[in-house]
Amino acid sequence: MSEFPEQLGLSPAARLSAIVESSEDAIISKDLNGIIQTWNGAAERVYGYTAEEAVGRPISILLPADRQKEEAEILQRLRRGERVKHFETTRITKKGDLIYVSLTISPILGENGKILGASHVARDITERRQFEAQIRQTQRLQSLGVLAGGIAHDFNNLLTGILGNASLIGEILPPSNPVQPLLRDVMSASQRLSDLTRQLLAYAGRGRFARQSVNLSELVREISTLIQASIPKTVQVRLQLDDSIPTIGADPSQIQQIVMNLILNGAEAIPENESGTVTVTSAVHNVDDLYIRSLLSTNELKPGTYVCLEIHDTGKGMDPETQAKIFDPFFTTKVTGRGLGLAAVLGIVSSHSGAIKVYSQAGKGSTFKVLLPADATTARKQVNTPLEDFRGTGTILVIDDEELVRNVAKASLELYGYTVCVAPDGQAGLEVYERRSDEIQLVIVDLMMPRLGGEETCRRLRHLRPDLRIVLASGYSDIEAVSKFQGKDLAGFLKKPFTAAHLAQIVKTALATTKPEPSAQAR
Repeated sequence: MSEFPEQLGLSPAARLSAIVESSEDAIISKDLNGIIQTWNGAAERVYGYTAEEAVGRPISILLPADRQKEEAEILQRLRRGERVKHFETTRITKKGDLIYVSLTISPILGENGKILGASHVARDITERRQFEAQIRQTQRLQSLGVLAGGIAHDFNNLLTGILGNASLIGEILPPSNPVQPLLRDVMSASQRLSDLTRQLLAYAGRGRFARQSVNLSELVREISTLIQASIPKTVQVRLQLDDSIPTIGADPSQIQQIVMNLILNGAEAIPENESGTVTVTSAVHNVDDLYIRSLLSTNELKPGTYVCLEIHDTGKGMDPETQAKIFDPFFTTKVTGRGLGLAAVLGIVSSHSGAIKVYSQAGKGSTFKVLLPADATTARKQVNTPLEDFRGTGTILVIDDEELVRNVAKASLELYGYTVCVAPDGQAGLEVYERRSDEIQLVIVDLMMPRLGGEETCRRLRHLRPDLRIVLASGYSDIEAVSKFQGKDLAGFLKKPFTAAHLAQIVKTALATTKPEPSAQAR
């Protein structure tokens, strides 16, 4: 083995030098005062300084202001003959960029064992640290999303009791009754609470969307005047929109919320009484596996064609600590800030199978890049059914674990002429149905229940009677809820919270539809 370097025409010293120069890690030597002695090619790539610029200068040129004491401590350890192994810290490049490095620093010993200096091996781990932070952020957002979804579910049940009963009393009392204005206030407050619940569901990725084919550039242009009127006159909104981009399958009102929130957020990042710009760009972006790993998303994105909305502001930017919190519910850097803000934006984007990427540095502005999958097909549009008389006859079974919901549903449907029986869970509902199957024409089943959930309850009801009309009730979106029941021929979907009239409308429409054909398995 000792002859191997000579066989290649290299002396041991020359071969060692070649190894150092070909290394992917920055390999530096320094004396015990921290003065750089040698500097390999990788050090130039990592830190940006050439060997001529670095050699002879103190290695402290690489230390951020808050890390200056590190070098003195390291030199003290080296003088004692100690090694520093796999020490992760931050350093500054020639351009001023902050990077993460893993350092291994060892004493260099002379022939007599005297410590002459130190070898300094640095590996750039910035990409790894960013990816790990991305994973932690995604996991935290997923946990918060589950919590927000659970809160919204319970909140919707309570709102159903408030809104349903208020609307029911309003219909029973004559229009001239002095209580009517008070009821309208209760209903208005309930609707505002319902809007907050929808934001929670949006954050949880469970918002209800009326999807249709949307041209993102057209949508931004349509609301740009309104946006400009909502921000300080010192801030200008610049549009760089590509009108040839493909459409996306999305809820226009939810996409408007994304655009409004991000632009207002960018405008508010520009210091008061200072001029600045918020630039909105739309484009087509082809996404591959490598790019997907850098995105903030709770979805498993697939490579393909996406429509990109990029919003850049010339504001004060964000440090890493702030960036780690911006998507948390109710987090704000503004004294008067409140609400879900960017948390709702992330939820809406995730619910549309998209993702967000954020670029920001303190003092250098911020860029939010939203990716939404291009839609080659035209999605369905929501059609508003005109109001009509929703009175009817027949027996309806309501299965819901929340007593408030059962009571308001029973009172509402009885007001509209129906006979109603109720059950507190799926198991009890099946027992009621078996006793009164000859008279029950329709069953309203809550999706989330103890003992026996909505999906299994529907399955067992179908087994008892394949052509039974079933309406699914949930505080979650119809898209998410009904997706669990594909092939089960639901007669309708009841979104919580609901008014008495809306419930009666859903029931009458469901009873008027053609009875579902029994499945092959049922036959």
